[in-house]
Amino acid sequence: MKTPSTFARRTLLKMAAAIAFTGALSVPLSANAAQAQVDSIHFLVPGGAGGGWDGTARGTGEALKKSGLVKKVSFQNLSGGGGGKAIAYLIETAEQQKNTLMVNSTPIVIRSLTGVFPQSFRDLTPVAGTIADYGALVVRNNSPYKHWNDVVADFRESPRNVKFAGGSTRGSMDHLVPAAAIKEEGFDPRSLRYIAYDAGGKAMAGLLSGEADLLSTGLGEALEMAKAGQVRILATTAPKRTPDAPNVPTLKEMGNNTVFANWRGFFGAPGMSDSKRDELAKVLGDMYDTEAWETVRSRNGWVNDYKPASEFVSFLESQEEQVGSLMRELGFLK
Repeated sequence: MKTPSTFARRTLLKMAAAIAFTGALSVPLSANAAQAQVDSIHFLVPGGAGGGWDGTARGTGEALKKSGLVKKVSFQNLSGGGGGKAIAYLIETAEQQKNTLMVNSTPIVIRSLTGVFPQSFRDLTPVAGTIADYGALVVRNNSPYKHWNDVVADFRESPRNVKFAGGSTRGSMDHLVPAAAIKEEGFDPRSLRYIAYDAGGKAMAGLLSGEADLLSTGLGEALEMAKAGQVRILATTAPKRTPDAPNVPTLKEMGNNTVFANWRGFFGAPGMSDSKRDELAKVLGDMYDTEAWETVRSRNGWVNDYKPASEFVSFLESQEEQVGSLMRELGFLK
């Protein structure tokens, strides 16, 4: 295990997510990371341009290329079926995908549990988990909601009048986050009014147009619009304020103990050799040593959460059990 530098220790965040993140690891910057280790990586993105998966893949590719860890990177967006189309494609074309990494996140667990697609992470080769992104509840700049307690007060009076938007279907992570927060306040989470949009950009448009009162999304996806003054981040689901959003309060500090984070990581095709898997996991781990990665990470408000190979598999198995239990408690699974 790498030993964090003074700089990295300052930015290290202790993970305490309800979905059992095991702890984020920041690693020191190194002058030796510029030597190329892998000739090429092709990133398969199971969603459209501009979303969280796309940003993760392209940010990772940018850091790997600029640092010299990988000579050539390429990208392919293949949306459809809640990510199932890309998973099926990776499985069906496995023989041609020796250097392909598909980005994914918590939804691969959720959508497998709910039967959105028949496959699970077990049908792929888990290579490494790389980052975590806390949830954010976002409002328009002119929203009357200045504090989470304002939302709670309106919800108590009339749950149907408080509309939450998200960039994915009912029962998705965008839905789970506000449902868990509402449940923490003592309300029935099934009474939450959730408007599902097809992608985060459309959900943001729904918020800005007034179709919804709050947007549930990832902190990384909300930061840029908030910095540009287009929206306000009412609260995050981090256990404490993050260094990249020091002025944004957490639900926890406002009296609501909901803590939730979305991991993101990479998978290879089924049948990938252990040596190739380990090679790709290592180059992703070495990426944390680079200035190029720190630039990408801080820009997006991500938390380093490196889990290679077998550790990643153990985490996925644990999350499958714990998220399934949470979804059953909230009424999204029988």
